[in-house]
Amino acid sequence: MRNKKLTIAGKELSSRFFLGTGRYPNPFVQNEAIKASEAEVLTFAIRRVNLGAPNEDAILQHLEGMSFTYLPNTSGATTAEEAIRIARLARASGLSDWIKVEISADEKTLLPDPIETLKATETLAKEGFVVLPYTSDDPILCRRLEEAGAAAVMPGGAPIGTGLGILNPYNLELIVEQANVPIIVDAGLGSAMDVAQAMELGADGVLMNTPVAKAKDPVKMASAMKHAIEAGRLSYEAGRIPKKKYATASSGFASFVSK
Repeated sequence: MRNKKLTIAGKELSSRFFLGTGRYPNPFVQNEAIKASEAEVLTFAIRRVNLGAPNEDAILQHLEGMSFTYLPNTSGATTAEEAIRIARLARASGLSDWIKVEISADEKTLLPDPIETLKATETLAKEGFVVLPYTSDDPILCRRLEEAGAAAVMPGGAPIGTGLGILNPYNLELIVEQANVPIIVDAGLGSAMDVAQAMELGADGVLMNTPVAKAKDPVKMASAMKHAIEAGRLSYEAGRIPKKKYATASSGFASFVSK
């Protein structure tokens, strides 16, 4: 059983909810959703941020007065070299030394490139970055990323933005079983049910953007996802009953038989 609080690279987090900052209807709704989520880690594409003046950036300036751990991502990169360059620029600007490696070579599926992701993770980890690579739900690849120095590994439940939920729970369970670093499910979730399932399978946390930002009511959805994460984690820690083919009465029939 893992520690009750999520710890990444020595940083202890009370929330297991990682939230994206894009695609909201407006900055006010974004802020209210962030508050409702109680997320401590926020992610955003580095290419959307003004690295020349990050404190004045159109995205980050709306978060003034709130304290977060920023997890900038390399969305838009198609090679390891691009992702490494973007990460170095973000750190040089003083934005963060945490980095979500996100490398997609296929515009249609946006599935992560496994070879380029592994290359970038190896290089950035050696350079002292706290690397959280977004990857596919391949147990072997997730293990290789951990061995390459990833502080946490972020397998997708389904392709980004599809809302299809966890397509391969078997693989996710294997990934969790073999991991010695936190596993954060990233991408493809659509509802509180999906989130609870991810947590019940043993995931240490969940990262999402579209399911909250594009919901009819992003603030309510942020709250729903927060509670689903908490409920799913409690269920995982409690331990579910085994599945069986036939029924078992909760009260024995013998108690109803007259003497």
